Amino acid sequence: MPEGTAVAPARERGRVRTPAQVYAVAAVSALGGLLFGYDTGIISGALLYLRQDLHLSSRGQEIVVSVILVGAMIGALVSGRLAGRLGRRRVVLWVAVIFAVGALGAAAAPDTGTLIAARLVLGLAVGGASNMVPVYIAEVAPPAIRGRLMVLFQLMVAIGQLIAYLAGWLLAGSGGWRVMFGLAVVPAVVLAIGMTRLPESPRWLVERGETGEAHAVLRRLRPQGTDIAGEIAAIRDVAAATPRQDSRALLQPWLRPALVVALGVAAFSQLTGINAIVYYAPTILSDAGFGESVALVTGIGIGAMLVVAGITGAIAVDAIGRRRTMLWFMPLSGLSMAVLGLAFLMDGSPAQHWTVIIALFVYILCNGIGMQSVVWLIAPEILPLGVRGPATSLATLCVWGFDLLIAVTALSTINAVGRAGTFFLYAALNVLCIVFVALKVPETRNRPLEDIERALRAPGSLRRNLAATP
Repeated sequence: MPEGTAVAPARERGRVRTPAQVYAVAAVSALGGLLFGYDTGIISGALLYLRQDLHLSSRGQEIVVSVILVGAMIGALVSGRLAGRLGRRRVVLWVAVIFAVGALGAAAAPDTGTLIAARLVLGLAVGGASNMVPVYIAEVAPPAIRGRLMVLFQLMVAIGQLIAYLAGWLLAGSGGWRVMFGLAVVPAVVLAIGMTRLPESPRWLVERGETGEAHAVLRRLRPQGTDIAGEIAAIRDVAAATPRQDSRALLQPWLRPALVVALGVAAFSQLTGINAIVYYAPTILSDAGFGESVALVTGIGIGAMLVVAGITGAIAVDAIGRRRTMLWFMPLSGLSMAVLGLAFLMDGSPAQHWTVIIALFVYILCNGIGMQSVVWLIAPEILPLGVRGPATSLATLCVWGFDLLIAVTALSTINAVGRAGTFFLYAALNVLCIVFVALKVPETRNRPLEDIERALRAPGSLRRNLAATP
């Protein structure tokens, strides 16, 4: 390929208007993020009444919350393999159908066992969406705007969680949780219909030998004057370097730095405590004497902070870079979590209540920008095309595995060491996250995916290779 072929178009795209269909692809497919956010977030409001209606203990609450994560782990693994055979678009379409089935099942559940089964089905869809939607967007988006389009997925997750908190507040009361679960059918149907109108990933098409179709897709997704033939040639070159969707390639030494980054960011996205707050904030606040109404309204505030974080993160990852976004905001995330721990050592005065609420909001904002805006972006960018399906599945499995760990231990940890001790533990994990990012995570902003793969294959440190390339 001629020198600069992949880089020049990226610079051009910063000056040339991006075709509207690129944004349509990102917007429709990111509805999977809204469903992901809604179905994982709705349990926080529903749990206040589920535990009363179904007489759930702390362990029972953890099971109802966490079973969706077991399904997500399975969905992440299966979707990656299916995407290699069926294509990214078709897998996302099936994810939408499974979302609808799971939502209806949860809404109609007559008992705890049926509700658990329905949430397991929802988990399959959540895992499939979290795995495939970022990959799909990454493979259709121009490099210059890939970051903000992929972070649109995380923004939609945040919007879904905000809608879930609002639904929990508006539908508060015994039995309202059924309507909360059933509302997810609407965006699931919209996603299914929308995906039938979208193109397949051009990179998957090239990998399958369908270069003519890939060329036609790219002509609709790239500005006029883009060297489409050069982009297809670059995709073909890197696809030929690794056996297609061969999981054994994950064991090759040259791939290890990318896996360490992808899996490390995935793990810390959960270990830093975000979903302990998202799942259990109303329960924690209610049990701490805030009252159910205050707890639910605070939950809405948390949802609003997630949306603000999503918007800010979408700007930050392209404006200042993925690595700097993490290094700038994660220290504030850890500090606010430590303040939260200190606040729970105070008495139950109004000052303590305000300190808890403000620290919660600052933590959600900073962690949402610094980690959640990057977690679904970094793996599809840094993992090579030939193993992107199974490798991204592994990273997504890591997200859900550690999310499951947090979900099944959060209330038990609070019972064992107290609220303050639990939040101090999460603060320490935020510090470890900062150290990991500083040592291991490279900058991938504005880099064509093929350039990132070349840097990965080159001798030496991946982070230094990318930093040294103009």
